[in-house]
Amino acid sequence: MCRIVTRLVGGPPSAYSVPLLWIHVLLDIEKLVYGGDGLARPEGHVALVPFVLPQEQVEAEVARAKNDLLRGRVVEVVSPSSHRVAPPCPYYYRCGGCQYQHADYAYQLEQKQSILTEVLRRIGKIELDVEIEVAAAEPWGYRNRTQLHVEDGAIGYFEHNSHALCPIDRCPISSPRLNEVIGELSKALPRLPRFTAELELFTNETQVQFLPSERIPGPVRTLLDSLGTSGSIEYGGFRVSRNSFFQVNRFLIDRLVEAATRGASGDSALDLYAGVGLFSRTLAPRFVRVAAVEAGASATRDLQFNVPEVTAVHDTAEQFLAALHETPDFVLADPPRAGLGKQVVKELIRLSPPRIHIVSCDPATLARDLRALLAAEYRIHSAVMIDLFPQTAHLETVVECVRP
Repeated sequence: MCRIVTRLVGGPPSAYSVPLLWIHVLLDIEKLVYGGDGLARPEGHVALVPFVLPQEQVEAEVARAKNDLLRGRVVEVVSPSSHRVAPPCPYYYRCGGCQYQHADYAYQLEQKQSILTEVLRRIGKIELDVEIEVAAAEPWGYRNRTQLHVEDGAIGYFEHNSHALCPIDRCPISSPRLNEVIGELSKALPRLPRFTAELELFTNETQVQFLPSERIPGPVRTLLDSLGTSGSIEYGGFRVSRNSFFQVNRFLIDRLVEAATRGASGDSALDLYAGVGLFSRTLAPRFVRVAAVEAGASATRDLQFNVPEVTAVHDTAEQFLAALHETPDFVLADPPRAGLGKQVVKELIRLSPPRIHIVSCDPATLARDLRALLAAEYRIHSAVMIDLFPQTAHLETVVECVRP
């Protein structure tokens, strides 16, 4: 018998305005679902419980969330999976940043493949006839960017299912330089004026960039200035300003670019949601003309600086495509978590480029977008799951869609 020293910190989900009745039950975990929870089906209900693995039997406390959906917290693992491991992070089970540290890494990858397949089937009605490739690298110390919360002289992440702070002095999935800074801040902040803010850190392992969400006291600003900068930094040959996005896994950036641009060449290309030009730089020598479209002003300026040989367009993808009448040979789209959306998909179908590559960070919105493209006679030529976020439930997928 294996006891988990954990609880679902924060008690009942904060969305409920009335006390919940917690019931002690024995659950057989059927599978993991997107988001990291395990699913069980006690007596006709669906129960979602964190920190479990398929085929495990656990004792849990559950409460009704809505209709027949129950949410719970593990009391004890009665029958542990052979893939269960001891989490190396002392804050795991309390911190809400990771969901899979209790599973060996090979099993994490296997489960993410299964979850991606299931989400595409359930939401998009898509039965893949291609094998999902997997790209993975070192599963620890990979993050070059992290967003922390500062409150009452402490720094950390929110607890699981809560907005209560879990103070930390290190994070095993963050890079060595980020952990140096986190350690310095955790020591210094208790001695400085109190403030509450989100603090985003980004590093190239030499420089550290700070982006506070709120104004901060002068002594805290002095500390941050001694540790890093609020200006732009250089990352792998790209200028990245404080409000510009850049990929977070320092070990898989090249592999992501290779998957997203694989086989792309021709006369004209579009790079939608182009950011600072990560993909545009690779596309530029392969096409006569590349238009890189980015809605963020800071990222557009970085894009122009980083890849001057492409046409940088400061606009939304929706507006740019609506005004376009020439069909490009190739479209690469790296949208935010909300996905392409109906309007962008509609315009892509109207333009009907022969190849569309989608870089997605959410399988649910990916399934929705793909369903519309497949209905317009596109087909999926390849799919690559790139594990940019080991130890977490996040999924990054590159899908190549082609017209027959």
